[in-house]
Amino acid sequence: MEVLDASRWQFAVTTVYHFLFVPLTIGLSFLVAGFQTAWVRTGNERWLKLTKFYGKLFLINFAMGVVTGIVQEFQFGMNWSAYSRYVGDIFGAPLAIEGLLAFFLESTFLGLWIFGWDKLPKKIHLACIWIAAAGTALSAYFILAANSFMQWPVGYRVNATTGRAELTDFWATMTNKVALITFPHTLFGCFLTAGALVMAVALWHLYRSKTPSEDRPAFRSAVKMGAITTLVAMAGMFVTGDIQGKIMTETQPMKMAAAEALYETEQPAAFSLFTIGTLDGTEEVYALKLPNLLSFLSTGTFDGEVLGINDVQAQYEELYGPGDYRPNIPLAYWSFRGMIGFGALAALIALWALWTIRKGREPTNRWLKWLVPFVPLFPLIGNSLGWIFTETGRQPWIVFSLLKTADGVSPSVSLAEVLTSFAAFTILYGILAVVEVGLLLKYARAGLPDLTPADTDSDSDSDAGGEKPLAFAY
Repeated sequence: MEVLDASRWQFAVTTVYHFLFVPLTIGLSFLVAGFQTAWVRTGNERWLKLTKFYGKLFLINFAMGVVTGIVQEFQFGMNWSAYSRYVGDIFGAPLAIEGLLAFFLESTFLGLWIFGWDKLPKKIHLACIWIAAAGTALSAYFILAANSFMQWPVGYRVNATTGRAELTDFWATMTNKVALITFPHTLFGCFLTAGALVMAVALWHLYRSKTPSEDRPAFRSAVKMGAITTLVAMAGMFVTGDIQGKIMTETQPMKMAAAEALYETEQPAAFSLFTIGTLDGTEEVYALKLPNLLSFLSTGTFDGEVLGINDVQAQYEELYGPGDYRPNIPLAYWSFRGMIGFGALAALIALWALWTIRKGREPTNRWLKWLVPFVPLFPLIGNSLGWIFTETGRQPWIVFSLLKTADGVSPSVSLAEVLTSFAAFTILYGILAVVEVGLLLKYARAGLPDLTPADTDSDSDSDAGGEKPLAFAY
């Protein structure tokens, strides 16, 4: 194993692990804000119970996401210093704004929301969680803008003297057409994940005979809201994914060809749902195909031409010089289908859940009951496979058309150093995973909170001038 391979594996593991928390954080922040809005508008305590119940799960996930996210930026300077030197002027700008603006926005108002129960006016307190939720979405946009430069670099020039890419148009970077479509697609993925979690936890409680009868209406409402969110999000992902596919064909035709393992140019081109072939994807033994669909996904017409891997390879050799510009074809092919398949599976289960509890019915289907614990995992896997496809499908480029991945690795870092830090982070993340899952399961099983106010000591209240002490609401 070389330093490049070890650095790529370390970044892949830490990034995918961190991204497990991102969709839940963003999606849950908005759903919790929705629950609290329903309580403020109606005064119905079921919504307050759901706000505090799912708010606790949101906070656990948020904390873990912050911890794992810090590692990401350190890796740019440590394992990928040549990359950081080359595009630091451009890549660093949106990341710096994300930290200084979006992250502080969400963390500040989230703190006010946590400690502001019964201390802030209801509507002001509600505004805090909405601002925090908006901060998570804003944070996502700045990070996606930085990533989109790696997919389709715009708003820059290469300084021949320093050998570095320099930012010339910040607005062009922030309005990169790849970022403009990746952002809503990612947000829908977040809502898909959060909706599936809300639905699954509530459905599990409805299946339990020990769930108090007074809490069952609240959980029914949560199942409906989670399932509807999942279905709407999946519809949004299909629409934005369709647009994203056409932009990807325009900007990175090799990635689209790899997604279908299409070696020869076809017009029209079919989309294969399932293929059996050689390990490298060069030869097809059997495939189940939908005629003309790949042409529509790529060009918007059912008879459009889709360039094959061999033709794109020849074009790239003319543009960028000799080399192999093909990504890992089997990985691109199956991650693309897994991304769609796992998301669609979550949506189908959401539809099943709505049908099961229709018109006041209690869930009784044992097959659905068996699936419930796995439902939150499906969109998480789908999201992860989507990012694996996005990043590995760009290879061998770390910044498309500008810098190859092999040229971005740190020249002064040894293989032993990378492997040592890789092992340390893997062990640490394994421990954190146990902690995260344990906490989520513990508080998800606990059920809805008791809203009866705790007794307070009259003497301590008087000593404090009648004011309640600042306390963590959870």
